[in-house]
Amino acid sequence: MPVDTTRIAEAIVRRFARRTNLMIASRTARVDASPAHRAVAERLTALLHDLGAVLTTGSASDAGMLRFDFTALPADADPADVPVLLGGAPLPERSDAAARIAFAAAHMPVSAALADQIDLTGLRIGVCMVLEPKTAQLALLLRSRGADVAVYGHPDETDAAVAAALASMGIPVDGGADLSGLEERSAAEGFLRRGFDILIDDGSHLIRLAHEIDPAIAASWIGANEETTSGLTPLRRMDAAGLLRTPVLAVNDAAAKTRFDNRYGTGFSCVLAITDLLEQRGLTVRDQPALVIGYGPVGEGVAAYLRALGATVAVAEVDPVRALTARHDGYAVGPASELADGALVVSATGVAGTIDAAIAERAVAVAVAGGVPGEVTAAAAASAALVLGGGGAVNITAAEGNPIEIMDLSFAVQLAALDHLLRTRPGIGVHALPREIDERVGLAALAARGVRIDESAATAGTEADWRSARYEGTRG
Repeated sequence: MPVDTTRIAEAIVRRFARRTNLMIASRTARVDASPAHRAVAERLTALLHDLGAVLTTGSASDAGMLRFDFTALPADADPADVPVLLGGAPLPERSDAAARIAFAAAHMPVSAALADQIDLTGLRIGVCMVLEPKTAQLALLLRSRGADVAVYGHPDETDAAVAAALASMGIPVDGGADLSGLEERSAAEGFLRRGFDILIDDGSHLIRLAHEIDPAIAASWIGANEETTSGLTPLRRMDAAGLLRTPVLAVNDAAAKTRFDNRYGTGFSCVLAITDLLEQRGLTVRDQPALVIGYGPVGEGVAAYLRALGATVAVAEVDPVRALTARHDGYAVGPASELADGALVVSATGVAGTIDAAIAERAVAVAVAGGVPGEVTAAAAASAALVLGGGGAVNITAAEGNPIEIMDLSFAVQLAALDHLLRTRPGIGVHALPREIDERVGLAALAARGVRIDESAATAGTEADWRSARYEGTRG
């Protein structure tokens, strides 16, 4: 029986991702083939390339280098068991929450570098984000710079073990995985009534709740940072209607956040979580149709990673320019109702009601990447053959969220935005971040990866030199 090299290569990559919650994209990787396992090694090399690895044949040059060593594997062994080395060492056992928090800390150098540049002494900071190891490390970094920090976790976005570990380290944690209904709301209100100077939010649920229960709570803040597209949309509506009572920095819109968190982080982690869930049911993303609804940065990433793993991908999009972009990227484009038949359908819109019953009943399975409550409607969930991850953000409900290096970039932007907020004290409204924050984070990230770039050169001339250089030789 011929060896399914694609299946084995995929299994190796997924094992690495599950064990570490790290990325393939941008990571230096080396595959050492052996005669007995050459076909699998070659397929793995091709898959790593498609997933964005920087392939090398040289010796380890950085602590994050991946090495897949088939030469250490007996000829009669299962090639899926190839030893995988990270920075020259076997993949770690992240056996408990404290170990996972420590592992995240070791792989978040950019956030650590940005935190070192700010003084938060005496400030009260509330953090409301997906509560897993990277968020725990953000809270610890904030405290290390002098802040009084408390964390809130939505029930469906809380790793209970991480919450307990963080609390044992002295960071108050409100909310919990076992709360629902009025208990959930009560915990959120209690968190807000702790009294903060600054709130860091994801989805703007706590910012909006503060305005709902007592606008004076939000009015007392220096400001807030918002992490997501779905969170900024209602805040901009509130601002336009004159309802917003606090400055909000649009962290999501920073290039160093959106270009990496949404496309690479959410795309990679959601597709691998989907693949793991399908395998548990004897299904695969390979050699079957997949429909991605929405072709913003998240949809771009989901489509690219599904294609890298062998799916035949189509895209449904209501925005004509994004639809045209998907077409130019080589995907079939059309109405979701026509493309859902027999497909794995993934919503990447961040819009409630995206997957309705008419779409779900035609699909093999449905899932949500990123996501807001109700992105898969109740009727769709009832009629679908298979709802992956319970219809929530699949990389959170069925995995450990975005990869560590990606959240390192996002949290570095959060920290730089926090610094900007404290230095500038903007007025009420939703504010874009200056370009300098992207540059700070980008340079710190490149340095952490050992990458050097050219310095920019001025080419535009002086302000007074407005004439075109094309005609210099013809001027009288």
